[in-house]
Amino acid sequence: MIVSSESNIEGLLDKGVQEQGAGTDLTVWKVEELKEAGRIDFDNSKREIAAGEEIAAGELEGGQAYRITYNEKISVPRDALGLVFPRSSLMRNGCHLVTAVWDPGYEGRGQGLLQVLNPKGVVLEKNARVGQIIFVRLEEEARKGYDGRFQGENV
Repeated sequence: MIVSSESNIEGLLDKGVQEQGAGTDLTVWKVEELKEAGRIDFDNSKREIAAGEEIAAGELEGGQAYRITYNEKISVPRDALGLVFPRSSLMRNGCHLVTAVWDPGYEGRGQGLLQVLNPKGVVLEKNARVGQIIFVRLEEEARKGYDGRFQGENV
């Protein structure tokens, strides 16, 4: 079952524009170019998140990937998970938004990876609506809420 996002999102720029039939649009606060390699392992003991450099919104090059941070602060209920899907406008302009599952109990301003597949690039305006988050109710409340490194990120 899809859960209402009304009490789970703070910092909407315009509730009337961002609230959709089944979810809520997420907007771009920050865009970063990745400047280093990262590292991923099994138990996170060697994990390194790739460093990024903030760039201004505007013309983004084709064939590149950019880390974006959302304006909205998300609080995923303990009895739900969050899923973010790209808005169709991205797809129609040759872009894709890569996201992950947002665990029960996560709080923060999440991030996504914007892939600009259009060889001609795309113009990404500040505060552009790029994704839509939905909350899906679990059969029962999670035994353990999110307690990872990214709890409370970007707030």
